[in-house]
Amino acid sequence: GGGDHEMMISMGLVCAIEGDEPLGRAAVDKAMKYVNGPIRQGHVTFGGDLALCAIVYDLCYDYWTEPQRRAFWEYMNKTVDANVQSETHVFHNGWYGYKHWGIGLACYATWGENPRAPEILKTLETDWRTRAAPALELAGTGGGWAEGYYINYWLYEWLFFCEVARRCGGVDYYGDAPSFFRSRAVAGMFEAYPGISTYGSRRPVPMGDGGGRVFGGDRDKSLSARRILVNYYRDDPAHQVVHSFNETTPRSSVGVYAYKDFLWRDETVPKGDLAGFRLSHISQGPGYVYARGSWDEDATYFFFKCGDRFTAHQHLDVGHFLIYKHEELAGDGGHYDAFGSSHDVNYHLRTIAHSTILVHDPSETWPGIRAGNVTANDGGQHHNWPHHNGAVTDPRQWHQQRDLYDIADITAFEDRGDYLYVAGDCGRAYSKDKLDRFTRQIVYIRPGTFIVFDRVASTDAAFAKTWLLQAMTTPRQQGEDLVITHGKGRLFVQRLLPKQAEVRLISGDQLYRVGGHDSPPSRDTGP
Repeated sequence: GGGDHEMMISMGLVCAIEGDEPLGRAAVDKAMKYVNGPIRQGHVTFGGDLALCAIVYDLCYDYWTEPQRRAFWEYMNKTVDANVQSETHVFHNGWYGYKHWGIGLACYATWGENPRAPEILKTLETDWRTRAAPALELAGTGGGWAEGYYINYWLYEWLFFCEVARRCGGVDYYGDAPSFFRSRAVAGMFEAYPGISTYGSRRPVPMGDGGGRVFGGDRDKSLSARRILVNYYRDDPAHQVVHSFNETTPRSSVGVYAYKDFLWRDETVPKGDLAGFRLSHISQGPGYVYARGSWDEDATYFFFKCGDRFTAHQHLDVGHFLIYKHEELAGDGGHYDAFGSSHDVNYHLRTIAHSTILVHDPSETWPGIRAGNVTANDGGQHHNWPHHNGAVTDPRQWHQQRDLYDIADITAFEDRGDYLYVAGDCGRAYSKDKLDRFTRQIVYIRPGTFIVFDRVASTDAAFAKTWLLQAMTTPRQQGEDLVITHGKGRLFVQRLLPKQAEVRLISGDQLYRVGGHDSPPSRDTGP
């Protein structure tokens, strides 16, 4: 079973290991469908197609005829030429997963045969060192990634290429972005909710656009990415702890991904003490703080986001937090039904779908976001950037226009064991015409108590202010308090300040009504 991705890699591996000629020829036939097909261009996975063909070219080399080999070189060169201007944003997943991992693999696969392979690889390496690696250092310091959940879609492919470059070309890409790579496996471990779920998988936490609510192969890609980094940093005690964590889910959850276990699961890495490992982690680049009550599978989990703007798949959610215990209790609202849909631009990516603050200026307007039709004044954070996606091309442009994109800071982070304290300056994420200050301070008292203290000062005291909590089930009101129950998990919500406040529970048909406009999702992406 499986698609071409799983089948072509698996067939190639078996052919190379067992010398299976019929399987090798069948793999070449699959590759030739891409080689003889139209040249794909733009925001499509042309690099993924190129990568699969390159893997089959290398592993099944003896079973390619000379005309087929030349046809592959031509397909490779034409694909590269057609996509010079495609996927150029280095804060975006497309640079890595849609484009360059495939181009890089094709260069190594055809080295010594395709006369253009050295020149193409040199161009890739230059763009990596001058633009992409600095982007990982800027938006990925500490191992998180500002694009959010999309890291689960592209990182595995890029690390696959990095391993090929290291083993075949002696080129170490990890050394070019140490602030990201040395911490990524640890951050990746913290980016999984406690508990083992469908088919022995772990659910990654939601961050901006992306899936994760329902089971998918991105969970196995996250596991394999951690394994690759653990193998590389195998002598580091923290990575040995990640190895122990990885071994709690020792097999890929999708059966046709068994080849990933074969390639990347290395049981010779020493195991570290997971139970004794630290219970929190900060990733300064994207402005993420992760914390747990313990490393038990039923632990309480906490995530806080307060970082700058870099790319399209981020949300207007500075100051947002997640709380998980047995199930998701406070999470993300809305559904990622489509990029730029009415639901997406009027609810899902907007501040109102997150647990942070609204300040309602009746005169405020928003531009077209993601080329979508914005009708809602939700009272949330601005989207005042030159590109309709809110994206910046590379670190140089980000620094040149830092006053636009530097919108938030984590101002304090301290973990004393019994409690964790984090503070963020969130005010610059909002229009300065309506907000002078918004700071958020959170104390997490282990194992399961949270205190959230906000200071909000608007430019006009008449602007209504709303404290949002995105409950994953409709809360039950008990006097002035609320109780959120989701499966075995319960979250008790008690207001200390302000003394006088209106409490509203919004659910059902009212949930996606903002400013008198309804923007329901076109599809349900999970609970």
